[in-house]
Amino acid sequence: MGKLLLTALLAAFALAPSPGPADRSGSAADRPGPAAADPFGADLRARIGRAQAYADSRPGVTGIVLRDRSTGAVYRSPAAGTLIWACSTPKLAMAVDLLEREDAKAVTLTAEDRDLLHRMLHSSDDDAAHALWTRFGGEAEFGRRFPAYGMTDMRFSDRHPHHWGWIRTTANDLDRLIGYVLAGRHRDHLAGELRTVDPNQQWGVWGAGAAARPGNKNGWSDDNDDGSWIMNSVGFAGPGERYTLALMNDTRVVSGGDAVGRETTTKIAEILFGGYFHT
Repeated sequence: MGKLLLTALLAAFALAPSPGPADRSGSAADRPGPAAADPFGADLRARIGRAQAYADSRPGVTGIVLRDRSTGAVYRSPAAGTLIWACSTPKLAMAVDLLEREDAKAVTLTAEDRDLLHRMLHSSDDDAAHALWTRFGGEAEFGRRFPAYGMTDMRFSDRHPHHWGWIRTTANDLDRLIGYVLAGRHRDHLAGELRTVDPNQQWGVWGAGAAARPGNKNGWSDDNDDGSWIMNSVGFAGPGERYTLALMNDTRVVSGGDAVGRETTTKIAEILFGGYFHT
């Protein structure tokens, strides 16, 4: 009798339907949910695509890094790691360095020094930057600390003086630099300087538009060996400086290259942020 019962139970088990895929997946809590939403959102992601397509259609090469400081989302163009002449963008790193050295009581900034610092950021005054670079230690002081502010890709050129005006860097470096600025104790002061720059710097990231309340530090020069222009811009846009944008445009254009690069960098910012914010 026991053997007959066991045989019947085994036969019933063999005939029972096997679990389907849904049965094997566990409880609803264990099942994978829908794909995570794009942290940039559909609108901004589409704008990024249009901005990159525009950059690709323009002369030369443009490194782009866009960062959402709220979600941590980052877009890096294929040229974001390309070394390009930094032009005047290291002046922002110089300002950070001087203010932090004063915090550490390593230097004392006079009223004249502070005026030079303001002019260096406001209108990108080269004479002011030269004076501060020379007065406060040049490469030996500034150069060795620039990587601490995010400029880990930067290189001095052996064919030129080791000077703020002869540094190659990347859009990735400028992204890290502006992030350092906005996370630091001098954020309000430096953001205020970048938001009120002279008209000679109201291009590039400035193209985000008034509703974005942008701020930027720009750099421009015909420093390439063939005399072609480099036009760079790094800054922020949006409430609370939520978005940062680093643009480095090696135009590879000699005659009128400054106008070409100004148009390229400004239009990229406009595509990304024009009409995105509301006053």
